[in-house]
Amino acid sequence: MKRGFKVVTKYLDKGLNLPKRATRNAAGYDFECAEDFVLPSIWKKDFLKILRAVRKQKDYSNEDLVKADACLKPYLVPTGIKAYMQDDEFLMLANRSSNPLKRRLVLPNGVGIVDSDYYDNSGNEGEIFFQLLNFGLKDVVIKKGERIGQGIFMPYLQIDDEDKPLAERKGGFGSSGR
Repeated sequence: MKRGFKVVTKYLDKGLNLPKRATRNAAGYDFECAEDFVLPSIWKKDFLKILRAVRKQKDYSNEDLVKADACLKPYLVPTGIKAYMQDDEFLMLANRSSNPLKRRLVLPNGVGIVDSDYYDNSGNEGEIFFQLLNFGLKDVVIKKGERIGQGIFMPYLQIDDEDKPLAERKGGFGSSGR
């Protein structure tokens, strides 16, 4: 098996669809949301009020920044899917072109990178989540089975004489270091 997708244990009996390409020449495999999910608008929690207060102050407090920053927190939307691939490959997660236009959803990190050792490592089964931020005025309800993003398998190159990392991945998001 070179590369592909499987459903994570938690969702085995939930009737999820594996990602698939929509057209013959599509590069990306469409990922669906694993369960109904409410993605709150960033404009909630007094975001504008906090932003105005911060702008008016020349010397704003750290507490003001923490409050404003909390409003911009992305949410992890579950797919219930894990991906296996070769050691010299990764899965690039990208937004759907319709998300910003129709639903006001963006990936705050631009693209996501799923490394080959994310799959079934000792501390994480490897479920893929899409980080999404809703900059629309209203909360967005994403229904189970709605397409939320796409994944593209990509090879990568390594430099000559690289010091090989010795660490083994033991977890999910952020587990490979700061």
